[in-house]
Amino acid sequence: MNENCPIVGIGASAGGLEALETFFNNIPDNNGMAFVVVMHLDPSHVSLLPELLQRRTKMEVVKIRSSEQVAANKIYVIPPNRNLQICDNVLELIETPGQRIKSPIDSFFESLAQDQGRNAACIILSGTGTDGTLGLKEIAAESGFALAQSTSSAKYDGMPKSAIDTGLVNFILDPSEMPRHLIEHFKTSVMNRSNTVTDTEILTSILSQILLIIKNKMGHDFSLYKKKTIFRRIERRMQVLQIENIHDYLLLLQKRTQEGSQEVGILFRDLLIGVTSFFRDKDAFKVLSDTILPELLDKQPDNYTVRVWAPGCSSGEEAYSMAILLQEYMATSAKSMNIQIFATDVDEYAIERARSGRYPQTVINDLGEEYCQRYFTKEDGYYNVKKFLREMVVFATQNLIQDPPFSKLDIICCRNLLIYFSPELQRHIFPIFHYSLKDEGILFLGPSETTGQSNSYFEIIDKKWKIFKRKPHQENTTSGLHFTEPQSPLKMEKTNTRPAATQITELSALQLVEMILKNNNVPPCVIIDNRMNIVYVHGRLGHYLEPAEGRLSNQILEMARTPALREELSSAIHKAVLHKKDVLKKNIPFGMDDSKLFLDLSVKVLQEIGSLKDLLMITFTEKPHAKATTATDINKQLPANNDASILQKELDNIRDDLQTTIEELETSNEELKSANEELQSTNEELQSTNEELETSKEELQSLNEESVTVNAELQAHIDELSMANDDIRNLLNSTQVATLFLDTELKIRRFTPKMQDIINLLPTDIHRPIAHLSSSLQNIKLTDVANHVLKTLEKHEIEVYDVKDKYYKMRALPYRTSNNVIAGVVISFEDITSIKEIEKTLIDSEQRYKSLFDNSPFTVLEVDASGLVKYIDTHHLTTLEKLESHLKNKNFKSEELTNLIQILNINDSGVSLFDGSDKASLLKSIPKLILTTAFLSKHMQAIVEHKSNIIFTSKIHTISQKNLECKITITIPKIKKPDHAANTILVLVPV
Repeated sequence: MNENCPIVGIGASAGGLEALETFFNNIPDNNGMAFVVVMHLDPSHVSLLPELLQRRTKMEVVKIRSSEQVAANKIYVIPPNRNLQICDNVLELIETPGQRIKSPIDSFFESLAQDQGRNAACIILSGTGTDGTLGLKEIAAESGFALAQSTSSAKYDGMPKSAIDTGLVNFILDPSEMPRHLIEHFKTSVMNRSNTVTDTEILTSILSQILLIIKNKMGHDFSLYKKKTIFRRIERRMQVLQIENIHDYLLLLQKRTQEGSQEVGILFRDLLIGVTSFFRDKDAFKVLSDTILPELLDKQPDNYTVRVWAPGCSSGEEAYSMAILLQEYMATSAKSMNIQIFATDVDEYAIERARSGRYPQTVINDLGEEYCQRYFTKEDGYYNVKKFLREMVVFATQNLIQDPPFSKLDIICCRNLLIYFSPELQRHIFPIFHYSLKDEGILFLGPSETTGQSNSYFEIIDKKWKIFKRKPHQENTTSGLHFTEPQSPLKMEKTNTRPAATQITELSALQLVEMILKNNNVPPCVIIDNRMNIVYVHGRLGHYLEPAEGRLSNQILEMARTPALREELSSAIHKAVLHKKDVLKKNIPFGMDDSKLFLDLSVKVLQEIGSLKDLLMITFTEKPHAKATTATDINKQLPANNDASILQKELDNIRDDLQTTIEELETSNEELKSANEELQSTNEELQSTNEELETSKEELQSLNEESVTVNAELQAHIDELSMANDDIRNLLNSTQVATLFLDTELKIRRFTPKMQDIINLLPTDIHRPIAHLSSSLQNIKLTDVANHVLKTLEKHEIEVYDVKDKYYKMRALPYRTSNNVIAGVVISFEDITSIKEIEKTLIDSEQRYKSLFDNSPFTVLEVDASGLVKYIDTHHLTTLEKLESHLKNKNFKSEELTNLIQILNINDSGVSLFDGSDKASLLKSIPKLILTTAFLSKHMQAIVEHKSNIIFTSKIHTISQKNLECKITITIPKIKKPDHAANTILVLVPV
């Protein structure tokens, strides 16, 4: 892990380009961080994202290549149709040919959390769907830093909203504000490490005070959690709040607690580390499914109730995973079983999310498409647990350390919870698990957990995946089992749509009721719901109730052993429900004729227990036999008169009418049940249709996201091209160069305004053949030139002029595209009229001076003295003294200097003077005729002293060997150049 280079993962989808540009516009170039951008991209489209981001920052932006080492101050962009992982600071691309990448952001964030830990940060920007949420949870679990774009600033708020709903986002910000918080976070992180309290006693004291504040405020004790884990989570909050010292954080916590702030609650939820997923460690669940469950359940009878407890369930993924596993077992084994899964957690917020059974669409990566279709329904970009699976799981808030456990369990699934507990607390937990499990019950732990010194309670079945079996009860196995008094009853879930029969299974959580009944010596009783279904039985009730003949029913009226008892029960229940008061009926006869006894019947209205409402407790208290009075005795005491007989007949008739009414109601009830079944069938068909529509909606949504991303890139590219087009147009207009663009058919594609001076062009002439238009140019056809260029693919350049005597330099070149395809001809006309005029003036001037030179009465020579100048520079003859000294040197040879001077030209008078017949041969001979030592000395003197001319008398020789005394003038032109003395003029006048 590279501590010096934090790595920031950025996830975005539809509408994310604008947010990315704003983010990188506001972050310093030398920030010390590396950025990895993961975006939903069209796999069939070449992404322009690196080029677009490069315009917003000076940091280097690169498209990721496989096995690329991450470096600071650099931006890495994922290519289309690839998944991305990071390992040891190296980015690895994963190809998925033929598949659409579903959750690339989650995939990368999860690997980033594992590889970088607290050195990682993640940012969720605009986008639809929920990609990034699961990965953000993993980064938060590793004490990483999490940011999300505010929903008000996001163009599409699906992804940011899903991330915010986890409660794990450190800051919700606009993209322009994120860079500052990122830099401050990692700066504070480094300072925290350097300012860590080294005194163990002081640190322990501060931690104890913080944990005491949490206990007093939240009611939960973390003192037996691992200290390193607690300190790491506290340090994470310090980084978020930019606090450098833990003592300062304690003071802040105390202050905000007094002010009623939510900081204690935030820290409490942070300490819980609620990170989980479906089928976490798939191989472990496969072993459980293929080996453990068959061994445990194959020997059980049909309709056996499988009881599972998942403590520390967080948001419920593991509990639902167990439900799916058991459902799959029933499907493959063809067994019918009742499944009861009790999922508990201390975090009420997590329990509420688990109860909702609503998960982001990225869970398909953990579940697979088959399980998602079978056990979930898709709605608004989320997967919702189907009703039949939801009814298998009961969620409740429970403190594993303090509250009573469940009992008579087949499986306990407690994965990745004990790793946060100290050894002392673990030793307290394992006896509880041993007590809760049946003989040979299964304990399923996380891969990093073990029973440790508690192996007397469990034997290991699978060492790798930490699956254990409960050992039989021994003397010492309960010695460590102590329960503190629960602070409050378990808060069971609220679900109004569940049938009463299913609520019976839920009442395994009614262990609480069982404890109350047993501890208070309550007589035999039953608890019924508002449909008169029995939901709990206490004591022996065989004298009063028995299963009715025929189809199994738990209706209390159908189970009453005598009609008299049935009538009394019905009357008492109706009175209690109607008046919401307790009802007591005494001396109710029951039993057979020969052994008829009496009992007192009490109907008590119970308070609501979780999701179970309108409960009644019916108590049966049998009267002592001595005090019983039989019905026969009573009849004997009644006067035998006709009134009593008439009343008895009327009572019998009323009973018959009532029975008829009951039968009619039962018939109506059966018809309603039949209609309900038909409605359920229709509902299933509609649900199936809805699932198909949701699938289509998901595909369209995915395509829409990619289209929005591509559209944003294309729009940015169009803006860039528009700017380039404006630049080129302004450039062409500013150069005043007439330019004509033709296609391969010699039709006009474009022209600059200056072209209208040559050809009378109008905007409507675009796409018109150039042959249809006449130009002012003389002796040239543009069509011939264009055809020649298209044929030879070579540049054609020529000077042309028009009827107004304007001259142009015409250049014709092939029009090449970026793919090197010839798409026409470009013809440009550069106005060179002024140049031609200057050229003509120069020619006239040259001819005039040439005439003066040739016809001068004096001998005039043009001399190239560049060799002589170089000689002077080489020997550093910068003064006259140095020159004279050099010439007097005995090693000096004038012949060397003679070869350094060339005669370039001589006029006609000179040819006569030297008796020459041919000017060319004379020019080669003159240096030997005139270059004496005196001449060379004077010439060099003029150069060294920078004289414009020097006059002296010297002898010269002619071709005919004559010696002439001449007055020689050496003139050096006054030109401001380093070698201005290179060309000189000699004038010879005979004396």
